[in-house]
Amino acid sequence: MAGDQVTLLDYWSSPFGMRVRIALAEKGVKYEYSEQDLRNKSDLLLQMNPVHKKIPVLVHDGKPVCESLIIVQYIDEVWKDKAPLLPSDPYQRAQSRFWADFVDKKMYEFGRKIWTTKGEDQEAAKKDFIDSLKLLEGELGDKPYFGGETLGYVDVALLPFYCWFYAYETIGNFNIEADCPKLIAYCKRCLQKESVSKSLKDPHKVYDFVVMLRKMLGLE
Repeated sequence: MAGDQVTLLDYWSSPFGMRVRIALAEKGVKYEYSEQDLRNKSDLLLQMNPVHKKIPVLVHDGKPVCESLIIVQYIDEVWKDKAPLLPSDPYQRAQSRFWADFVDKKMYEFGRKIWTTKGEDQEAAKKDFIDSLKLLEGELGDKPYFGGETLGYVDVALLPFYCWFYAYETIGNFNIEADCPKLIAYCKRCLQKESVSKSLKDPHKVYDFVVMLRKMLGLE
């Protein structure tokens, strides 16, 4: 859609923002990236997302769309002529939404618990995290992508967390690949796509960022 004004309000390390970046890259949408200071929220962010006051926010021709999975669905509907992310079949669409919702509820929560806790709480979070990944691995099966032959909605939801795995593993002292080799092979395969590799951040930089947050929380 030529002439569209598209701006993404985001923060570099946000896996939720990375979802939107992958979706926009898949669709070939040109946009302005606006890095936000989450400790000193801009008037623009507060104006565009007055309810949650969070990133990411996609601003399309002056109109804001909030919440990462809703944004990805919006992108898929607006720029529908290229790289469909959600399947056309209603049942398959429902399944895609189910698994993306599963990622939303499990990956961030358990991942965060790994780096914000110690001892028994951290061990429990690691187990919950691996158990969730194993369920995802079972759903993926032998398919190249969760939706089949092409990158889709569930992939976009999940893949940004891959660049946080190194931080989880290093802080939690465990190895995800040992438990979920197929899922890690899938993540590495997806990184061969430019839309993914250019949207995800360096895992070591993410780790440094998480260490800084842990120091702020008095955990280091």
